[in-house]
Amino acid sequence: MAPKKKSKRSLTSRAPVAEAATQGSRATSYDVALRAGISQSAVSRCFQEGASISPKMRARVMRAAEDLGYTPNAIARSLITRRSNLIAVIISNLTNLYYPEVLAELSALASAKGIRVLLFTLSSESEIDHVLEQVWQYRVDGAISAARLSSAQIDTFSKNGVPLVLYNRYLQGSAASAVFCDQSDGARVLVERLVSVGHRRFGVIAGPRDSFVGQERVAASLQQLAKLGFHNVPVVAGEYDYESGVRGLHELVSAAKRYLQAVICANDVMAIGAMDAARFDLGIAVPDKLSVVGFDGVGPASWSSYRLTTLRQPVQRMAEATLSLLLDRISNPSLPAERRVFSGTLIEGSSAKLGPT
Repeated sequence: MAPKKKSKRSLTSRAPVAEAATQGSRATSYDVALRAGISQSAVSRCFQEGASISPKMRARVMRAAEDLGYTPNAIARSLITRRSNLIAVIISNLTNLYYPEVLAELSALASAKGIRVLLFTLSSESEIDHVLEQVWQYRVDGAISAARLSSAQIDTFSKNGVPLVLYNRYLQGSAASAVFCDQSDGARVLVERLVSVGHRRFGVIAGPRDSFVGQERVAASLQQLAKLGFHNVPVVAGEYDYESGVRGLHELVSAAKRYLQAVICANDVMAIGAMDAARFDLGIAVPDKLSVVGFDGVGPASWSSYRLTTLRQPVQRMAEATLSLLLDRISNPSLPAERRVFSGTLIEGSSAKLGPT
């Protein structure tokens, strides 16, 4: 009996696997490997930053990927590497212009290393417990917190296997790594320079009660004033925004028995509000009749309308140190906690009269 002839259908039904795999679904690294005629692991190396692969091989893979419309699946890769390449950044008080600058620096530095930032914002630092519940769900590789954390909250990072670095704050006795600016030294310099030029009647506009940084700045300023013989300095509460700077100066002036000579604000935004209130609402010349100083060194503080005297924090260097500490601990969780302290730079603007250094 003569053998059966193969039908044309059976001869032509074998479409290339790479072509069939992409019909109605996204192309995979397996499809790219078939198209390029190489192993799937070679395809993976082409899309791994810093992986060793020849330029010729990379070009071959990229042509195949472009033909098939392939893009790597970061989620699938994280299942293999057990790394999400995500870090959480917890920030509060975004009305403070300082924090978007910090976030921009951290995001740019992380992105350059192939890491993405997940931002968790708080309208107040007391919301942290609710935010932490969300952080655990994303399986982040590490976290940076610019919000106040208790010892118990810091311990939950360790229990969840998430390395943590505190930004611009620290907790005494805590095992968490931290990067911060020396608020006490900055406040000391500002107060000494104000006193040395002859200021004797002071007022303070504080930050929110649950702001670690704001409270530390106020405490350090009052401590230095007391050391120089100035006690019972009036303090009014602020919220780090422009409006509370305006309101704060009105409250200080109303409560003062004699006119003020200098106002210390816990951040630049409130200082700008206080300057406007003095000049436009109360008719007080700045700095001839009233000196106004702030902290942070945000962009608007340098505008010609303000030229605020302020303590500028080295944002870029602090951001670099923070990310470096975090990545080291992601790579090696057994590393001990470390603290890096930075000094601020006094920016002598035209909003205050200062004595010599």
